[in-house]
Amino acid sequence: MHKIADKFVELLKWPVAVGLFLSLPAFIKSVDAFNLANIRYIALFAGFLFFFVARTMMDASARTTMEVLAHEMTHAFFAVLTFHKVKGLRINPDDSGGSMSFEGDGNWLIIIAPYFFPLLGMITMIIISFYQMFAPMNVLINGVYGFMLGYHIDTVCSQIHEKQTDLPKVGYPFCAVFLPPANFWMVGCMMAFNSRGWEGVWMYTGLIWDLDKKYLGYLFNMLGF
Repeated sequence: MHKIADKFVELLKWPVAVGLFLSLPAFIKSVDAFNLANIRYIALFAGFLFFFVARTMMDASARTTMEVLAHEMTHAFFAVLTFHKVKGLRINPDDSGGSMSFEGDGNWLIIIAPYFFPLLGMITMIIISFYQMFAPMNVLINGVYGFMLGYHIDTVCSQIHEKQTDLPKVGYPFCAVFLPPANFWMVGCMMAFNSRGWEGVWMYTGLIWDLDKKYLGYLFNMLGF
């Protein structure tokens, strides 16, 4: 099954990258849709800023271990998502990195996932969803969520560098086309969740779709189609 999944994912590699890249104007314009003066977003940004304050006080070794663990877990999550059996996950004792082994050859999505997908953020969103079944959302939860948003952005930025061994495997041109809009998309979804939960994520997705159609219409008109 994983061989079929890998072939299908490989076929989608450049179409997905180009599609997301063409959506960049929509992702940027979508910022206007967020009511950033709302108390929920004020709490979100407070938690976001608190992460960077806490980061300076955190033990460097513990911070690195947590980042490596989250990195390898994200690889493993997408391996399972594409029907691969995960054999093991290892963190080097000297905090120099880690590794994750699985059955099969794998695909570009497994390799690139930690550089755009907020696994811990997604887990936080699921926990918040269960919390809201018993109690209403409050600014403290928004603040905690903002903390996780800060963690995601900081982790992605710290992992993308010239010594990273994953990026050459999928190709630097692909990374340049795919990663910026993919990260805009993920952060946008997290922001949308902060105000309306999963309904907000669907509304945000619909907004991007509508903006894409609008901007592609402009492009086709300019090209004379």
